Amino acid sequence: MKAIRRFTVRPVLPEPLRPLSDLARNLRWSWHAETRELFQSVDPERWAASDCDPVRLLGSLSPERLTELTEDSRFLRRLNTVADDLNEYVTGARWYQTQTQTQAQGQTEGQAQGQGQAAELPAAIAYFSPEYGITAALPQYSGGLGILAGDHLKSASDLGVPLIGVGLMYRHGYFRQSLSRDGWQQEHYPVLDPNELPVALLKEPDGTPAQVSLALPGGRSLRARVWLAQVGRVPLLLLDSDVEENDLGERGVTDRLYGGGSEHRLLQEMLLGIGGVRAVRTYCRLTGHPAPEVFHTNEGHAGFLGLERIAELCDEGLDFDAGLEAVRAGTVFTTHTPVPAGIDRFDRELVARHFGPDAELPRIDVERVLNLGMETYPGGEPNLFNMAVMGLRLGRQANGVSLLHGQVSREMFAGLWPGFDPAEVPITSVTNGVHAPTWVAPEVFRLGARQIGAERTEDALTVGGSERWDSVADIPDQDIWELRRSLREQLVVEVRERLRASWRQRGAGTAELGWIDGVLDPDVLTIGFARRVPSYKRLTLMLRDRDRLLDLLLHPERPLQIVIAGKAHPADDGGKRLIQELVRFADDPRVRHRIVFLPDYGMAMAQKLYPGCDIWLNNPLRPLEACGTSGMKAALNGCLNLSVLDGWWDEWFRPDFGWAIPTADGVAGTDPDHRDDVEAAALYDLLEQRVTPRFYERGETGLPDRWIEMVRETLTHLGPKVLAGRMVREYVERLYAPAARAHRTMTPDTAQELATWKSRVRAAWHTVTVDHVETSAATAPALTAELGSTLALRVRVGLGELSPDDVEVQAVSGRVDSQDSITDASTVPLKAVGGPDGEGRWQYEGPLSLHRTGPYGYTVRILPAHRLLASNAEMGLVAVPSEELGEGAGVLMR
Repeated sequence: MKAIRRFTVRPVLPEPLRPLSDLARNLRWSWHAETRELFQSVDPERWAASDCDPVRLLGSLSPERLTELTEDSRFLRRLNTVADDLNEYVTGARWYQTQTQTQAQGQTEGQAQGQGQAAELPAAIAYFSPEYGITAALPQYSGGLGILAGDHLKSASDLGVPLIGVGLMYRHGYFRQSLSRDGWQQEHYPVLDPNELPVALLKEPDGTPAQVSLALPGGRSLRARVWLAQVGRVPLLLLDSDVEENDLGERGVTDRLYGGGSEHRLLQEMLLGIGGVRAVRTYCRLTGHPAPEVFHTNEGHAGFLGLERIAELCDEGLDFDAGLEAVRAGTVFTTHTPVPAGIDRFDRELVARHFGPDAELPRIDVERVLNLGMETYPGGEPNLFNMAVMGLRLGRQANGVSLLHGQVSREMFAGLWPGFDPAEVPITSVTNGVHAPTWVAPEVFRLGARQIGAERTEDALTVGGSERWDSVADIPDQDIWELRRSLREQLVVEVRERLRASWRQRGAGTAELGWIDGVLDPDVLTIGFARRVPSYKRLTLMLRDRDRLLDLLLHPERPLQIVIAGKAHPADDGGKRLIQELVRFADDPRVRHRIVFLPDYGMAMAQKLYPGCDIWLNNPLRPLEACGTSGMKAALNGCLNLSVLDGWWDEWFRPDFGWAIPTADGVAGTDPDHRDDVEAAALYDLLEQRVTPRFYERGETGLPDRWIEMVRETLTHLGPKVLAGRMVREYVERLYAPAARAHRTMTPDTAQELATWKSRVRAAWHTVTVDHVETSAATAPALTAELGSTLALRVRVGLGELSPDDVEVQAVSGRVDSQDSITDASTVPLKAVGGPDGEGRWQYEGPLSLHRTGPYGYTVRILPAHRLLASNAEMGLVAVPSEELGEGAGVLMR
């Protein structure tokens, strides 16, 4: 019989065991080995049966076992030690607090010396993301974006950064994946009961659940309660629309991650952004947590948070434009996609229907809302509302997630800054990192602890510092090789268990599965490939020449084996066909002991897969991988990367510790199939000629010493770089701190001043002109000049209703290409001399130093200038000479 109602019966822990509840409810256990080992000791069999979830474990314990534990003095001492450690972790000073103290001391000294006030770090930062990969016990993630967000929160906790995370609570999570008998992906959506998860309701003082509400068209409302997941020191607020006060449609808004049609997604993103800000305000009111000074939106999904904050300021008396400036000052926007198709875009009319007098944010004119997201730039689609465009227009600070991705993003969004070269587009980059305590195998940690001590190893994995990683050089080759084989052997056991379970789901009987006992070999070179399955990641590139792949898998002396995993989006039949193609190949009795596909890729599988592989394979279409972090996780465990030079690998690759797959970028636009053939052939060549020989060749000691040296170089050189601790420190120093300073500077009066000035400049910009340019030297087109000489520039400009205080006139110079385009440009501000002439023209002068040889050119431009602008490109306004004014801009140097 089926139950008509479901609820959770929680165990009542005896008083001596109460700390177990606190330890289970703080997700630090997911990356803290001592806490996990404590829970395992409670009942090893139940711990395994609960999938290593402390909440489920405690819910399954019998009263008799609880009584035994209360009488176990050794266990109680251990429990109190771990509980005290957690208390010290969440209350003690960490990296962020030492930075704050240092800045406070610097401020005092600076004031004493008359040097002004030192910059302070933000009191709090609100971090918004549509998904979070914290632990398999809280399945609220689909892939890299969510894992990155989870690692960001964990590292912020380790460093003491006062972050508040904001997301949604999906009742079905993403989806669970299995395979049909013929290898077609099947999706399953288990119901998640928050009462059985490591979360707790945020409650008002009277004990009722705290709620936020959004207005919907037609007088309806979307209500959501707030679940709190404690991620170490960081609170994570998850909004849940499945409440009785909602109608059936509204209850389903937070049903599935990335599910539903356009309106469903729009409501999810309104709830995340607008409802998320309201949830943060409620949390701070109830707990006394400092209000965030900086709001960070991880991708465009939460972009509506800026509108809610503008509405708050409008309620305090600011007009929309001043509120926009105040909100922009404290907003950081991170873009994660290098392709327009990866961005959420909504029909203009759909967005308009959900805002205004009859819906949400009635105080704000709907056209002002729409103008923030419409693609009103060359190449855009003017009827579409673009969430990333809104994120960039609402964020003073913006970044991509690797150096290459920053470059791609500047080119992709250059239309928002017309007249500027892509290099000047104000999007920087912070390369992603991974949370080492989550992803480093316990065996790797123990080897490091044996070498330099547990405390220094923990510091190396959280704070970083190359000096700690240099000690890897002293670890004996034998220890490294034994570790690598042990991890490979563990992976073999894991793969066989998962493969057997998968085949049973596919309908196979036990008698058919004896061959699984021979799948994989702990002494064979093992390649891992696991990620989402969109077409650009090229899951099946390895199948382009199946005969060559067969030769590699079955080589009599140097075989290799491949473990593959990944999910296709439920609506992506193309991705599902790729999976089916690979599964059918892996089902071939000739090779099924050497290549396997494991369904239902998630965090639990990944934590076994990364350490157990020798090679991590990544072969996307360059440059469509924004960053990619799976190879980072593998590297932290001594796994070598074999990858296309894309994302982070383009930035940090060195032949000392990995291989770069050559690309055929030149044929991308004309013949994609040919490009795949060329790059697959390059992959086979690398495996045949360089990778497998390096793994199997033995030195005088009988060990693969050249391979071991590459493992050592991977740990030494990549270890400190790929850490999420390094990433979060960069966010704090390069983005959060400047945003906090700008937020404090942008008082209501200052915001109104900037908004009024911008309005005046925009209205008058059409009258700004460059009318005449001359130099102190001859200006014939074939001019040559000596290296090191200086030209005196004189420029006459028209400013219309503006004054020199409103603009900066610059000379822009550098090498020129065959089209006379300036490359690697440098800029020099020119100075106004004298007042306007009888025609209202202003004279500017300045030197132009000729410091480079070869074809050289210069031009002049006028930009808006104000002390409160983040950059001269912020407004997207520039005036340049007309083509008729050109006077031989190419200057040939010798």
